[in-house]
Amino acid sequence: MFRGANAISLDAKGRLAMPSRYRDELVSRCNGQLIVTIDAVDTCLTVYPLPEWEIIEAKLRELPSLREETRRLQRLLIGNAVDLELDSAGRFLVPPRLREYAGLDKKAMLVGQLNKFQLWDEDKWNAVAEADLAAIKEPGGLPDELRDLIL
Repeated sequence: MFRGANAISLDAKGRLAMPSRYRDELVSRCNGQLIVTIDAVDTCLTVYPLPEWEIIEAKLRELPSLREETRRLQRLLIGNAVDLELDSAGRFLVPPRLREYAGLDKKAMLVGQLNKFQLWDEDKWNAVAEADLAAIKEPGGLPDELRDLIL
């Protein structure tokens, strides 16, 4: 399970180092093989260990291909998916077009999402995290079924 938000830096080539606390698990779970694609909801990237991505692909394959929504989701997720592999230093290269989509330059945040990660521009992440916190503090900002999970 991947949890926590980690400040990371991209080098001049667009590589970033996976925090050491995740490396061993990624090597044992997927031999360091990852998939990165755009996030279908937020302006960030999603990084999947290969076995988790294969679950997404299987679900997408089962959807009715004549539905425009299915084709749209497949184009966005699969059409932008890139295979990555951690190098011996635990780094991976984020392709330029995906860096551009997410607005990644030098400072980024790698945010654990249980079975995957989101990769955000640091300033965007800080704004989203602040807005999320403010929203759930509002009356009715967190439905009872979600509130019950954490109380």
